[in-house]
Amino acid sequence: MRRRCGCVISALVNRLIDYLRQHLMIDFQGDLTVAKVRELLAGDDSRDAKSLLAKLVAERSVEDMMLVLADCLLEPVQSALTDDVVREQLRMYSES
Repeated sequence: MRRRCGCVISALVNRLIDYLRQHLMIDFQGDLTVAKVRELLAGDDSRDAKSLLAKLVAERSVEDMMLVLADCLLEPVQSALTDDVVREQLRMYSES
C-alpha cells in the first residue's frame, strides 16, 4: 500500500509540476531604460543594434520591448524547463 500511496503522491506532484509550467511568467528585474540600452549598445555598429536603438528612441520607452520579449520567450522557456528540472527544484526546496 505504501508503494501505491507513493504513486498517488507522485501523480499529484506531476499535476503540480504541470500547473507550475503552464502558469510560468517571465519578468525582467532592474530598471532598464532607453538610456541604459544606449549605454549597453555603445560601440555596437551592427544593423541590429542600430535598428533596436532607433525603435526604442522613437517609442521613448523599453516597456513594449520587454513585454514582447517576455511573451516570445515564454514558450521556449516552458519547453526547456522539463518536469525533471521542476521536480528537482521542488525536492531541493522541500529539503532545505
